[in-house]
Amino acid sequence: MSEPFNTWQSRLEALRSNKIFEGVVIAIIVISALVIGAKTYEETSRFEQWLMYLDVGVTVFFLVEILIRMAAERDLRSFFKRGWNVFDFVIVTASLIPLDDSEMVLLARLLRIFRVLRLVSMIPELQMLLVALVKSIPRMGYVALLMFIIFYIYAAFGSFLFAEVDEFLWGNIATAMLTLFRIATFEDWTDVMYATQEVYAWSWIYYLTFIFLTAFIFLNMMIGIVLDVMQKESDKQALENGEGDTAELHNMHDDIRRLQTQLDRMEASLSASQTHETPKSIDKQSPD
Repeated sequence: MSEPFNTWQSRLEALRSNKIFEGVVIAIIVISALVIGAKTYEETSRFEQWLMYLDVGVTVFFLVEILIRMAAERDLRSFFKRGWNVFDFVIVTASLIPLDDSEMVLLARLLRIFRVLRLVSMIPELQMLLVALVKSIPRMGYVALLMFIIFYIYAAFGSFLFAEVDEFLWGNIATAMLTLFRIATFEDWTDVMYATQEVYAWSWIYYLTFIFLTAFIFLNMMIGIVLDVMQKESDKQALENGEGDTAELHNMHDDIRRLQTQLDRMEASLSASQTHETPKSIDKQSPD
């Protein structure tokens, strides 16, 4: 019994690793996303029955696909050791909630939306991007805290000075912070500046310094953090795939070749110097 079981397990493992099978899974995920989007249009109400059949077919396909991946594992526990497998299992299991007129219909529809996220678990590059984004959040938190301090200072300053100009935009520190967020996103910020400039001609300094800090410095700091984490994740993935070791071996081979070339040159120069010195020593030892 063990030999047929191992044969089927090997076949399922080969199917799981097959690029065509992965392409079909990605295509079904895209179709599932299109079905969810189509249900939001009133024009598709006449095709509601067909869309329901298609949704059931997609759900069955995902169930079969996750069972194939689980059966292809040598040990079922190793399947759940990988976070993306657990994520796929939860999404597929949640998709089994029936779409009927029960109280769970809204929850079922919302959970089906998350099936689109299975694209992340199928494409390693998207996994790297998402992992890098999650890992960069703690470091971005400190930048966000510093941004909040700058926002708070500028909001307090603006509410004290510009409240009499426009009570709606600068009436208190909360509305002033919302106004500053509008300015930071460049949403008609010049209209706000021109209104205050009619009373305070120097107020352009207030806006330009705020935009310089938020839009240029802090935004670039955020981008730098994400790029740094992405580079580290890319190097880590390359090492896991063996690409880093290969590159390191190539560098070592290049260093060895350069050292060998230098040694050959040194040996050649020593040989040449010994050749020139030998006749001189013979002349010195020969009698007059």
